[in-house]
Amino acid sequence: MDKNTIIGLVVIGLILSVFTIFNKPSEEEIKERQAKIEQEQRNMAAADSLQNIEQGIESKSTEQDAVQSVTQDTNEVNSNLSNTTQNSVKEEVKGKLIRIENEKLIIDFDTKGGQIAAVRLKEFESYHNYAKNDGIIEPLVFFKKGDATNGIEFPYNGGVLNTANELFSVKSQNQDRIVFELKKEGNQVIEFVYQFKKDAYDIDYTVNMRGFSGAVTPQNVMFNWNASLRKTERLFSEQRRVSTVCFKYQEEGFSWLSEMGTKEEIAEDKLDWVSFKQSYFSSFINPENGFAKQGSKLNVVQYEKGDAKEWSHLKDFKALVNLNIGNVDNGSVTMNWFFGPNDYKTLTSYDDDYDDVLNYGWGLFRWINLYAVQPVFNLLKSTGMGMGIAILLLTLIIKFALMPVQWKMYVSSAKMRIIKPQVDELNEKYPEKSDALKKQQEMMALYRESGASPLAGCLPMLIQMPILLAVFRFFPSTFDLRQRSFLWAEDLSSYDSIYDLGFNIWPYGDHVSLFTLLMAGTTFIYQMLNSSNMQTPQQPGMPNMKIIMYFFPFMMIFFFNNYSSGLSYYYFISTLVSILIMVLIKKFFVDEDKLKLKMANRKAAAQANPKKKKGKSKFQERLELMQKKQQEQMKNKKK
Repeated sequence: MDKNTIIGLVVIGLILSVFTIFNKPSEEEIKERQAKIEQEQRNMAAADSLQNIEQGIESKSTEQDAVQSVTQDTNEVNSNLSNTTQNSVKEEVKGKLIRIENEKLIIDFDTKGGQIAAVRLKEFESYHNYAKNDGIIEPLVFFKKGDATNGIEFPYNGGVLNTANELFSVKSQNQDRIVFELKKEGNQVIEFVYQFKKDAYDIDYTVNMRGFSGAVTPQNVMFNWNASLRKTERLFSEQRRVSTVCFKYQEEGFSWLSEMGTKEEIAEDKLDWVSFKQSYFSSFINPENGFAKQGSKLNVVQYEKGDAKEWSHLKDFKALVNLNIGNVDNGSVTMNWFFGPNDYKTLTSYDDDYDDVLNYGWGLFRWINLYAVQPVFNLLKSTGMGMGIAILLLTLIIKFALMPVQWKMYVSSAKMRIIKPQVDELNEKYPEKSDALKKQQEMMALYRESGASPLAGCLPMLIQMPILLAVFRFFPSTFDLRQRSFLWAEDLSSYDSIYDLGFNIWPYGDHVSLFTLLMAGTTFIYQMLNSSNMQTPQQPGMPNMKIIMYFFPFMMIFFFNNYSSGLSYYYFISTLVSILIMVLIKKFFVDEDKLKLKMANRKAAAQANPKKKKGKSKFQERLELMQKKQQEQMKNKKK
């Protein structure tokens, strides 16, 4: 730094200091600004109180002190906001909110529709609140007032009656039960009964209809449930991607609407239950006798660009299902309504296949997760250890269980390396396509005599592949990783970031995931150690496997950067252990010089005693037959 630069910096500093001194507000101005801020805060608090009063939020207590508190709040609001409300016309509010809660749930009921208006889960919080790290759990909002409607609808008096638009009265209420009543013509009555349970994520919901005989056909009474579920996780795009409507047919079993775009399903069978499912939380509605097929349909609606809900809600979920009520003169339908986490233990406790909504993969992959990975993981978790250590131990258990398989793969690859010079000689001996069958025949003889086989390493790989793909589904779906930190990863269910770029790079993202980089690095090293087994293509146009395998780790950086850090961490540890096992096998357990000598002796013995050769395989017989036919065709062409 030269003399002129130093002088310039000093002058700039003096100018800023003088400017700050002359523009410093006086004590009177500071007090005036402080008073103004305090007044704005009081006005905002008063406005919030007014909004709560207008919505009619009530606690489950109906004692006199609650009434007096509301009266005092009303007077205070009128006093603080007299200047802003005198010229405004207050809209009539038809419904009011009534809050009931237990140890798990906070539910706001709306007298307009006698319906559930908002649901919060006490034990969990959104990622936004979790990231504050303030030690306070703010209940997770499943949906708020205005996000959801539920009720029944049916043709009535030349139109359609939808109870979500009707004003109900509260027939009775206590700390764990509320009954809403809607009276229509004569003795026609509709009742909605909500019954809470102690320390549970579910409530019982009963629909009673009386006096509608002759006016309403039972088969036309539909249950209408709509909800726009809110963002709760860190990576909004991933949470939205896996959100959909799931359901269980009575005969065909579990099914779901495609997670891509807007979809609709017309019921093909009686429905046992319907679920609005997102990444880590779901809601199930489960009637005692199922929903009838007639008129039932399910929808999931993706938001268009520019929609008001585009950045706050996941999707719109809709279920219009036949209530399957026996009669409308004095009939009832009881349902069970669940609002809770997609936790395997919690879902299986309901003994109605709720756990099918967990995306553990299909077929073999799901079985591996349910009957192998999940039990071991639960056992490790039950010890109270951290999730990061549990994943580490789970990885070691899986890898050492598969160690015999990896041993078989390594021995097979060592044999292929030993005979590679002879394979190259055959490729040079038969460079023409017309000699392909003859070359293949001699290749098979070489493999048989030496005891090597290019397919010997495929079977162990096929055994490992289902486990590799199964855990790809397990870690992003398991609830136990949600908001669990490990090392630099603050949430193992989401990506880990060691540096935020501040801008988005498609398809990489806007951050740098260290676990993804470590996974890609170890994968690259593993590919290098195995590169000696990969042959360069002998035919023009064939892909070079070495180039593909080196390019694969690079692609993983883009593919896994936004995935669960728990998954990347597992793959990193798994590949690292594979490298260590490979080094140990090579250094201490497999002597390639001895193996080479053994293969040479076997080949020599086979050539010295041709009568002791094993019979030809069917594949080799077919090759010889094809070769003979080819030779005959060549002779015919020459004639």
